[in-house]
Amino acid sequence: MHIRVDDTVKVIAGNDRGETGKVQRVIRDKATRKPVRVVVEGMNRVYKHVRRSQRNPQGGRLSTEMPMSIANVQLVCPVCGQASRTGSRLLDDGSKERFCKKCGKGIGQIAPPHTAGGK
Repeated sequence: MHIRVDDTVKVIAGNDRGETGKVQRVIRDKATRKPVRVVVEGMNRVYKHVRRSQRNPQGGRLSTEMPMSIANVQLVCPVCGQASRTGSRLLDDGSKERFCKKCGKGIGQIAPPHTAGGK
């Protein structure tokens, strides 16, 4: 999955199905460093019960966003505006980019241009 911070995504499974929001954080697996979970603005909200303290003198219930599986969200293409799958392709200059599989337009660069020669 090619989902990054500040991407707009559509939730395709769970209680917030069908809603769109902005990715605030991407949580990666410790061993493989692949993205596993995402925190989406305004989605998957839960109540966290907090005891009184100096930081939180009122105490009570705080509503916070919890991480959701990256498989439950789909990237919304900024060009065509539809939720679609993404792919990666090499460009002529050797750089790699994400692209929308519905409209075929490039979404953003993944890797810089590759320089031949090694050093």
